[in-house]
Amino acid sequence: MYKSKKILILDDEKIVTSTLKTLLSLEGFTDAHFFNVPTEAVEFLKDNQPDVIISDFVMPEMNGLEFLKIAKEMYPDTCMILLTGYADKENAVRAINEVGLYKYIEKPWDNDDLIINIRNGIERSNLIESLKEKIKELNRANEELERYSLHLEDMVKARTAELSEANAKLNAVISNCADGIVLISKDKKIESVNNAAETMCGLSEQMMKAMSLNELFMFENGDSFEDLIDKFNESGMINDVIIKNAVNGNDISTDISYAEIPQGHYYVCVIRDVSAQKEAQRLREDFIATLTHDLRTPLLAAIQTLKFFTDGSLGELTEKQDLLLTTMSQSNKDMLGLVNALLEVYKYESGTIPLTKSMFSPNELIEQCCNEVEPLAKSKEIELIRELEATENVEILADRNEIRRVMMNLIGNAVNYTAENGKISVKTSLNGKDFMFSVKDNGIGIARADINKMFRRFSQGTQNRRSVSTGLGLYLSKQIIEAHGGKIWLESVQNKGSEFFFLLLNSAEIKNKV
Repeated sequence: MYKSKKILILDDEKIVTSTLKTLLSLEGFTDAHFFNVPTEAVEFLKDNQPDVIISDFVMPEMNGLEFLKIAKEMYPDTCMILLTGYADKENAVRAINEVGLYKYIEKPWDNDDLIINIRNGIERSNLIESLKEKIKELNRANEELERYSLHLEDMVKARTAELSEANAKLNAVISNCADGIVLISKDKKIESVNNAAETMCGLSEQMMKAMSLNELFMFENGDSFEDLIDKFNESGMINDVIIKNAVNGNDISTDISYAEIPQGHYYVCVIRDVSAQKEAQRLREDFIATLTHDLRTPLLAAIQTLKFFTDGSLGELTEKQDLLLTTMSQSNKDMLGLVNALLEVYKYESGTIPLTKSMFSPNELIEQCCNEVEPLAKSKEIELIRELEATENVEILADRNEIRRVMMNLIGNAVNYTAENGKISVKTSLNGKDFMFSVKDNGIGIARADINKMFRRFSQGTQNRRSVSTGLGLYLSKQIIEAHGGKIWLESVQNKGSEFFFLLLNSAEIKNKV
């Protein structure tokens, strides 16, 4: 439980703050404060110092970086976490450099990962704060000792006793800390270590003092730890540092944060073992992949078995039996589609799906997609318009099957959720070598509050118009386009219609132009 730890959450989307409120409550964080307006959060900060601040980046009145700068000026040592979209990585890097950001987390976030980072941030902030307070106490004691050393021997003795007590307390804290703590001089020599650091390395303090930093801490790519320590001031954190345990030979994955001792010549490095966390993540990914694959086999078997009944291979069926079995077969097919979508999402998120790029005509592919959905459009008396002249002689370099998946999703959604007698326009355009595709309808549109949520996993708008069965179609489309280095977005005005776009950068070539 973290009853006494104050947490501030800022996100302009109420559904995000509501979701985080529920999550933090379940995890035992009872002193959490949630805001949807940056100015209200700033007012709160005037009288309250949080242990952790979590802020969205894209907000209408004030972006996350601006807000965190204000918070940094008020509370320099507070742990700050930025929630970003895929396209905001550059801004996250700016935040790391400008406000000493502890972590940035991409939306949609993993709940377990978010909670781990909150807890780690609290522990990191508290440890650094404790260390700095103890160091300040020591500095104050030393200054007072110097003032009275020439005149008051008794005061010297008293202050010395107090200093010894403070040192004993500090040593007790450091010695019993679960994280490794290493005191490093500015000339990159190890001055002292705690028990946890000795255990991680499998070496005694004396043995570690005799070794260089590069011998103790290493990177798989061969980077020099001694060179990277000079960059501590830029981020306050070095991730993915490998420590080899001298006793069992195991490699330990660690993250190392630091605090520079004021008016001193040392770094206090806090070493956190993240091996278990990374192994848990790997096991979770393996479980998802195995589970998803294992679900497909019984579904395929069930679909094939039902087909034997519905096609008459096992005898004639009554009308009622045929309807029931047909419904069951379609339900299994829908479930198989969801499983396949989940598998594709997992592959894209884990970066394990390769793209097979080739040159092909986008217009021909669009015609194929439109022809497939044409019967449904005609049944609803929807006019399906192609505006493809701008790319008549164009070929693009991309994975044809994956781009087809995106086009079918966008065109299919437009047809499925456009009312009868509606109009849908499929357009292409070219800007240099950049290829743009769009699908526009004249339906009821999408609420402004729902626009930013449409490309999230399992997300559905508040209007039934854009609800999809799995909630994965647009999310997967986003993954595919971004894997191509492109961009996908939505523009919509309520009661006027919506238009979905995707852009493939530097992918187009003009062929056989007369």
